[in-house]
Amino acid sequence: MKKTVFTIATFALATLLPAQQNQDHRLGYDDTPSYPGSKWKVHDSKRPRPAMVSASCNANTVKAPSDAEVLFDGKDTSKWVTPDKEGKPGPVSWKVENGYMEVVPGKGGLKSKASFGDFQLHVEWASPAEVKGDSQNRGNSGIMIMGQYEVQVLDSWDNPTYADGQATAIYGQYPPYVNASCKPGEWQAYDIIFESPKFEGDKLVKPAYVTVFHNGVMTQNHEQVLGPTLHRAVGVYKAHGDLPLELQNHNTSVRYRSLWLRRLKGRQE
Repeated sequence: MKKTVFTIATFALATLLPAQQNQDHRLGYDDTPSYPGSKWKVHDSKRPRPAMVSASCNANTVKAPSDAEVLFDGKDTSKWVTPDKEGKPGPVSWKVENGYMEVVPGKGGLKSKASFGDFQLHVEWASPAEVKGDSQNRGNSGIMIMGQYEVQVLDSWDNPTYADGQATAIYGQYPPYVNASCKPGEWQAYDIIFESPKFEGDKLVKPAYVTVFHNGVMTQNHEQVLGPTLHRAVGVYKAHGDLPLELQNHNTSVRYRSLWLRRLKGRQE
């Protein structure tokens, strides 16, 4: 009798488990919340994936303009630190050689020493030529604007994943218009225009906005950032001023070179 009861109870529990238990999370989720006003859930598995377009790959390094702050020139990492588990700054933990710096899995990310508000940012990056892993475990890093608004870095060449998590997605919020990715091992470029959020006390009076060009192709056009970008969750704005830029370590190898930034102060009338 006990065995029969256990079997029936087990069967009943199995029938009550949500279908998402058996879902392939490499392609998204069905149990996450939505942002107010959006018909899509965060990392929605049903959200259409952007079409692939050809773009300029392995282009020569773009020279920084005269009014830019060079954050990495191929050898000098003095503008960066690696925070420890308590957030205290430590020496840069990534490998630096041959004109680039490379994520060392398990060794933490990078944080700029300087803080920024509105800016234009140029970043060149490459995922490993040898493909390892899939979905979010393949050439994954991120441009963490102000440490909390992420423009995704991911090897998105022939690599299905959820739409708002592929290369140049505003992570968890907006997929790119198109997928302008290059093949693994080829150098790619992001050009990002960021307008920082504005607060009066604790009240948000203007959200952040992001425009992104991926290998010369516009993939985000003055998109309103809905709050901090999170995994499987909806972010809520909290008042802050200028903050550092961060490069994410997602425990997969990614190389960076030629990082420069222009602070945007508006037109002089």
